[in-house]
Amino acid sequence: VNQDFEDPPGQMSSRLVFGFSAYKKTQFSGWDYGPYGIPGAERIKDPVLRKKKLNSEIANGRLAMMAIIGMFFQDGLTGSAWGDWSLYTESPLRAFEGELGVQPPTGFWDPAGYCSDGDAKEFYRRRRVELKHGRVAMLATIGYIVPEFFKWPGYLSPSSGLKFTDVGTGLSALAKVPALGWFQWVVFCGQMELFAVNQDFEDPPGQMSSRLVFGFSAYKKTN
Repeated sequence: VNQDFEDPPGQMSSRLVFGFSAYKKTQFSGWDYGPYGIPGAERIKDPVLRKKKLNSEIANGRLAMMAIIGMFFQDGLTGSAWGDWSLYTESPLRAFEGELGVQPPTGFWDPAGYCSDGDAKEFYRRRRVELKHGRVAMLATIGYIVPEFFKWPGYLSPSSGLKFTDVGTGLSALAKVPALGWFQWVVFCGQMELFAVNQDFEDPPGQMSSRLVFGFSAYKKTN
């Protein structure tokens, strides 16, 4: 099942090899494979149908490569490619199976193995960071979409004569907004991070609260 560089991808044929020499056309080799890998069978002549079948084969092959790696992995952990994960009792990930964010159909999903050490504090930190970044991303998505349909009337920067309608959407707005405007945005985000929406380690991930900061001291409960 040799792939000749002169043939299209996936079109296999046989060859005979002696030492460093290969012979494709001999009485013992040189036959081509048709549909379903049948030696000598007639190839699909319709180019549209042939492309469709090859695309399906490529897609199925990619899925199969992922599947066999998953089966090897599960077999190594549970003793069977169809093994029940409940048999893998030594996993440190058991500590996080009931945590916030564990959802079907994947259950506890950590393909990179960040939580393989079973460190509860690190898991807590990652979960709250995930929640925070997810909320920012949702707001950013809305902020990306809304200006396509609506913009505030009036001026964004009266001193520069810059109207809201003059500012483009998406990345094109980066060059339009004045430096002072970006500075205000950074200060606002810093104020929210430090004071208005603080994540206390004593609270569940995602439960935000405000706090007052003086120097290196933070006060959560004040007037």
